[in-house]
Amino acid sequence: MSRVGKKPINIPDIVKVSIEGRTIKASGPLGEMSFDVPEPIAFVIENNVISFSRPNDEKKVRALHGLSRALTYNTIYGVKDGFSKTLKIEGIGYKVELKGKGLYFSLGYSHPIYFIPPSGITFEAPNANTVIVKGANKEIVGLVAMKIKKLRPPEPYKGKGIRYEGEYIRRKEGKKASK
Repeated sequence: MSRVGKKPINIPDIVKVSIEGRTIKASGPLGEMSFDVPEPIAFVIENNVISFSRPNDEKKVRALHGLSRALTYNTIYGVKDGFSKTLKIEGIGYKVELKGKGLYFSLGYSHPIYFIPPSGITFEAPNANTVIVKGANKEIVGLVAMKIKKLRPPEPYKGKGIRYEGEYIRRKEGKKASK
């Protein structure tokens, strides 16, 4: 059995879960989300607990078992607490400002970059070198954080650029002077 797929999901009191066919819909303080469970996976809600099972041990079905449970958990957790990713900006003159709902980046280019969030995503900029991306959908939060990071990826010689908080950038040694 899948270790992830075997774990039951406890539904918090502030989240309402309903089933329509093979779709699990969750609504909570941060909005509504739904997840379509793939065909061979069976699921049951009893006493505010969702459990998943699979009919056989084929490779594809085993993979879908854990995936279905994980994505359903992310749906329920997302409408309850939400997800966030923190990005750090390093480099002389590199900074970010929150203007309206979007972000203004100064990243050493000849022009500033204005980044507008998709629906369901909010930004926080506690200081000029930190961005926090928040939202209910874990996939979209990760995608937006990745797009921001691609504006100026960290380079290995000086470590300048945008990186995730806690990410380690392996530094390279520059040119050595000849004898």
